[in-house]
Amino acid sequence: MDFDLSLEVNTLGECRIPSPMTDIEFVREEDHVIYHHNLKDIEAFLKAGKEAPHFEMAGPREKIYFDPSKLKCGIVTCGGICPGLNDVIRAIVLGLYHNYGVKNVFGFRYGYEGLTYRHGHEPMELTPDKVEDIHLKGGTILGSSRGPQDVLEMVDTLERMNVGMLFTIGGDGTLRGAQSISEEIGRRGLKISVIGIPKTIDNDISCVEQSFGFETAVSEATESIYSAHTEAAGARNGIGLVKLMGRHSGFIAAFASLANNEVNFCLVPEVPFTLKVFMEALKTRLELRGHAVIVVGEGAGQDMMEQTGQQDASGNIRLGDIGVLLRDEIKSFFKKNDIEVVLKYIDPSYTIRSLAANPHDSSFCLLLGHNAVHAGMAGCTNMLIGFWKNQFTHVPIPLAVSTRKQIKPKGNLWRNVLTCTGQPRVMT
Repeated sequence: MDFDLSLEVNTLGECRIPSPMTDIEFVREEDHVIYHHNLKDIEAFLKAGKEAPHFEMAGPREKIYFDPSKLKCGIVTCGGICPGLNDVIRAIVLGLYHNYGVKNVFGFRYGYEGLTYRHGHEPMELTPDKVEDIHLKGGTILGSSRGPQDVLEMVDTLERMNVGMLFTIGGDGTLRGAQSISEEIGRRGLKISVIGIPKTIDNDISCVEQSFGFETAVSEATESIYSAHTEAAGARNGIGLVKLMGRHSGFIAAFASLANNEVNFCLVPEVPFTLKVFMEALKTRLELRGHAVIVVGEGAGQDMMEQTGQQDASGNIRLGDIGVLLRDEIKSFFKKNDIEVVLKYIDPSYTIRSLAANPHDSSFCLLLGHNAVHAGMAGCTNMLIGFWKNQFTHVPIPLAVSTRKQIKPKGNLWRNVLTCTGQPRVMT
């Protein structure tokens, strides 16, 4: 039990300006969302004479920190594209304009590159008219990029443009960048709020139960699985192999498998397997039923491949292609055993990433964006908008990036996946 868990969010100072929002229910300072799900965990804190850890509840405050008439805001999108990016941009712009009357909003182009001098990207002025229908399109109207930029230059840009609030939309690397920006702002004694909106299609940000784009990804992944099953069931010894996103966390593969009862093997980064045991299990499946469907997360089975140590622009280790490895190994195994198979390999990753958000994700993005605006107007900084126990919350960025959320091999989710697929519990 971590009795020193701190969920306190940094602020720029006291909120003294009455909010221009009227006839609404404001969030009170004493409104919180309990961190623990289990009553025994909460009781343990109380018995130790400590307050149970809790998140600040997100939402509009009665008093705000910034004067809306003088405020300039910036938005940046970083990393890979994901369903819902344009929805979040739109929500922030409309939330600032309609709820607070903020009219000066800039979109910095191509990720953190847009905040540096050397790349020469001109900021895009964002107005309600400019973002009117962008939620109907995939990708991001601001463009994106990977990799860090010079923190001093980025803060110079914010200071020069008199930006009082920066919204950073991105994953783990983007949030670490936001933390560095916030820390440099603090060293200079500036009053600039930095608010993160977690973007990770893999749903692997700590202290965030759900991130935008994830539900769209699972929904579209099930379509690919359906196609794989149709191909497999229509052939003698047919095998459908689908590779899905998930570098370190297999949530998309797991939930797509639960949503589609035709999956027979779900392979994820968190649960090791060997080719020898997996191939024998696959062979048994074909002998019993004549076809099989396999879903694999992109980060699974990396211990089977030679690691080059190469990194991408974001500092992530370049993964070996588990989909191609399985495709080739399956063909080789059954050829050696004189068994003819028909294998269809499907990799829908880039198709899924580029889609517009589905209705649920789109509404989720709207609420994320609006709550990010409320947090920024209240002077919060170095934090992100989370979602916990069906409530939007304020999460300190240092806590969110301290660890990665993953499937627990002995947890309920993985147990349900095993029950659904019928695959061996251990494949090592």
